[in-house]
Amino acid sequence: MAKATVQYICSSCGAKAPQMLGRCPVCGEWGTYEEEIVAPAKTKSASFRVAAGKAQLLNEVETQHEQRMDLHNAELNRVLGGGLVPGSLVLLGGEPGIGKSTLALQMLMQQGDRRTLYASGEESARQIKLRAERLTGKPTGLYLLAETSLERILEQVRELQPEIVVIDSIQTVSVDGVEATIGSLTQVRECAARLLQFAKDTNIPFILIGHINKEGALAGPKVLEHIVDTVLQFEGDQHYLYRILRAQKNRFGSTSELGIYEMQQNGLREVTNPSELLLSSASSGLSGVAIAAAVEGARPLLIEVQALVSSAAYGTPQRASTGFDARRLNMLLAVLEKRVGFKLLQKDVFLNIAGGLRINDPAIDLAVLAAVLSSNMDIALDPDTAITGEVGLAGEIRPVPRIEQRIQEARKLGFKRMLIPSGQRLNAASFPDIQLVQVSKVSDAFRILIKK
Repeated sequence: MAKATVQYICSSCGAKAPQMLGRCPVCGEWGTYEEEIVAPAKTKSASFRVAAGKAQLLNEVETQHEQRMDLHNAELNRVLGGGLVPGSLVLLGGEPGIGKSTLALQMLMQQGDRRTLYASGEESARQIKLRAERLTGKPTGLYLLAETSLERILEQVRELQPEIVVIDSIQTVSVDGVEATIGSLTQVRECAARLLQFAKDTNIPFILIGHINKEGALAGPKVLEHIVDTVLQFEGDQHYLYRILRAQKNRFGSTSELGIYEMQQNGLREVTNPSELLLSSASSGLSGVAIAAAVEGARPLLIEVQALVSSAAYGTPQRASTGFDARRLNMLLAVLEKRVGFKLLQKDVFLNIAGGLRINDPAIDLAVLAAVLSSNMDIALDPDTAITGEVGLAGEIRPVPRIEQRIQEARKLGFKRMLIPSGQRLNAASFPDIQLVQVSKVSDAFRILIKK
């Protein structure tokens, strides 16, 4: 009998080496090689195979509209592109304790009498039942399975013929005959390949819950993300109530959509109007607060930008930000000093995006500077004014996309005035109940905001 051998596999690209390497010679990544014990497989490795046939011209291929499955969860439907596609493979990842299993189980509990299966390799059926008792939903067709063998899970799927299958998690299931530890690169890659083949053959959609590593990337080989049809990232700060669901990859829809949830005692609640929750009336009349009109994905949000400027306690002033890129904050402070003339070299600057969200939209640049200036001068800004605009290195305010959606969101929440970049293409007559003030430079915006 052949003996087990040891090989080293790159978790980034899957390259193999006979010894441990610091840097992968194929993809160039550092510290990605992991040890694997490989033995002769008892069964032949499975991989996805397409139906045999001959080549066709593109315009001769017959297509039909793929009917999506309504998951009775508006936020999840939005991120998936309108619902779950039959036969698709979805990977849901996120930090430990962020709510991945809660989201998947609650979604299955909202399916009513639709036959579904929740297979867990991390919890027993009794533990899953205890967790399900605090969640909303009245399932009548939900089956539970505590199993780590992929063959036995697929055997139950063939017997029950469910419409949706959730596997929690892909790192806890294994393929019989593959002599590698559970959660290893080999096992994860083999399980994903067999699930892909099974999903395409049976037209049953699978949702796989995945772990992440200490760098924040999905654990396992990179081929896992290439195999699946959709990669969803569930993120948020565990100290805050809000969770964000993003699509990093979607073969059947856009990756620009965004889903927002609020963690409650009875599970995750869909947030249909996040702007009302992110704005606090308690901050009205206080300095260092500006309201920014941002867009995350395709959804407009009005968020509260908070800044605190104080004298530096030590020789080197501190620059800290929560929910905003720290490097971009340093750039904006340099623009504030060079183009506007405000000296902040001897002052600490702290910035916070209220609600625990992380915003990457550059259109909140002007609101960030407005909040910093308001705190520095200890002058409160008009609480009925919303701000949007990207700031360039020359101090100019650049146009932003989706300006109509930003204005419409501000109108809906009762704002009376909004600062927008000059030269922005829009029909101002369409917004008669809100004053649109166009500004071209940061200094012009400050004169308007500070004016009493």
